[in-house]
Amino acid sequence: MLSTPLPEDYRSGFVALIGRPNVGKSTLVNQLVGQKVAITSPVAQTTRNRLRAILTTEVAQMVLVDTPGIHKPHHLLGERLVKSARSAIGEVDLVVLLLEGCERPGRGDAFIVNLLRQQSLPVLVALNKWDKVAPEHEAAAEEAYAELLENTGWPVHRCSALSGDGCPDLTAEMAAQLPPGPQLYPPDMVCDQPERILLGELIREQVLLHTREEVPHSVAVTIDRVEEMPAQGKGAARTAVLATVLVERKSQKGILIGKGGAMLKTIGQGARLQMQTLIDGPVYLELFVKVVPDWRSKPARLNELGYSESGR
Repeated sequence: MLSTPLPEDYRSGFVALIGRPNVGKSTLVNQLVGQKVAITSPVAQTTRNRLRAILTTEVAQMVLVDTPGIHKPHHLLGERLVKSARSAIGEVDLVVLLLEGCERPGRGDAFIVNLLRQQSLPVLVALNKWDKVAPEHEAAAEEAYAELLENTGWPVHRCSALSGDGCPDLTAEMAAQLPPGPQLYPPDMVCDQPERILLGELIREQVLLHTREEVPHSVAVTIDRVEEMPAQGKGAARTAVLATVLVERKSQKGILIGKGGAMLKTIGQGARLQMQTLIDGPVYLELFVKVVPDWRSKPARLNELGYSESGR
């Protein structure tokens, strides 16, 4: 807990993490906050909700907005996710542009850079995964990104969201760029998402980790019920979570359930372990799988699932 009162020059504000899919935005959020608040996976376009994580230090409170990756959408859900990411740019005090330092910049990176050039907001650049760049290739990588960022004047930080290398310097620069202001959230709070959304995301993360390529992007999760179960006999009190996993085709349902229910059991076990850390107690998790054809292209269904047309 931080001591009070706060320093006169204390700073606070909102910081949007912007970048292509799978550049490590969610991993960086978890690294900066010091615990898991955003789901991660090797699959691109993991993030769907604009999660807000809170990083509180002795000099600043930074509200980190983890946005969906900006990409060329192929369905209505994709369009709304990109709209959500782009609208976040106009609602924050600072943008952190994540680029994949171990790869050559591409057209997607150039598109985002040009988009940010049109804004008046301060921008910091984080060349993530820099630990994967071989020493003999560092000069070439720096030259390629210097060309991409020519005449922007944006400070560049080299870091690794996975190991934490370079993250303290990035955090200090973020704090320095924010306007003076009070704490916007209690200092011990690390995320402002409702518990049900976080529970659903933990289930979706396990689907992303364990299923074939054709399944992950066709999956959504609804939390149908969360109920506290009192201790009975020798059994301890626990939290019961009932959830439904939506897919678009019967074949995807078969993959999710697996032979003899083995895949669904694996997904449930992984999600339950993560939930117990989040809730800090025993969890009973029951999963159902439901086929909803083409749910990603149906406005009413997207609204029900929280992917609103407003992009929020």
